Amino acid sequence: MEKLLKPMSGYLTLVICLVLFAASLYLFIMSTEGSIISAVIAMLCFLLSCFFLKGLMIIQPNHSRILNFFGKYVGTVKENGLFFINPLYSSQKMSLRSENMQGQTLKVNDKMGNPIEIAAVIVWKVGNTYKAAYEVERYTDYVRMQSEAAVRHLAVSFPYDNLEDEHASITLRDGGDQVNKILEQELTDRLAPAGIIIQEARITHLAYASEIAGAMLQRQQATAIVAARTKIVEGAVGMVDLALKKLSEENIVELDDERKAAMVSNLMVVLCGEKAATPILNAGTLYN
Repeated sequence: MEKLLKPMSGYLTLVICLVLFAASLYLFIMSTEGSIISAVIAMLCFLLSCFFLKGLMIIQPNHSRILNFFGKYVGTVKENGLFFINPLYSSQKMSLRSENMQGQTLKVNDKMGNPIEIAAVIVWKVGNTYKAAYEVERYTDYVRMQSEAAVRHLAVSFPYDNLEDEHASITLRDGGDQVNKILEQELTDRLAPAGIIIQEARITHLAYASEIAGAMLQRQQATAIVAARTKIVEGAVGMVDLALKKLSEENIVELDDERKAAMVSNLMVVLCGEKAATPILNAGTLYN
């Protein structure tokens, strides 16, 4: 488990190192006059200053240091500034900043077996430094591979749209935020062993594969045309019914069944036609 450490400030140690270095330099100069003791003390002061300098570390904002003592995890320092630690500790730098990962475009089959192209962008950061450093091998590669697996699993779990599965409650094309939340949750579960926090995950590219894109476009267009025609017919029937009722209620003209059928036919042609109707004056009667 991650253990946070708060090491002592390094400014005092830095001053001591400078004093020791100055003393070693002064004693070294004095040793040129033949004093062996001064030379030995100068060497000891210099080595001691180097030893203390090794324990100094600077941690930038949104960075951390993972400390290890001869193979044993000691703790993690997440505070910023100049600190002094045991010079025998080994340290590993790790960034705590948010990172963007633009996934490559993947070609997979959706729930209905149709080949599609899908890609996602993922915003993540390290939440648990111990897991990121010791639980997985190269946590950045782990994030990349698990993200690709999560996007593939999302694609095969839902249909692209509801053309083939009319009862689908969620589709990749129309799912929107709901699909993104499902992807975020799956990424959170997959990357938890590495101590990674998922801040955002969104689908950035979604399309049918090139080999079926043309056929699916024609199918979508046909579906749209049928839906539009259905609305037009429903509206035309309502208008014809309204016209017949108004004529009957206001006693404008008495129509028998044959004349009603002719009127309905003419109105439906006018209302449902793709082009504007051309008026024709009939000088005779319906029966001549």
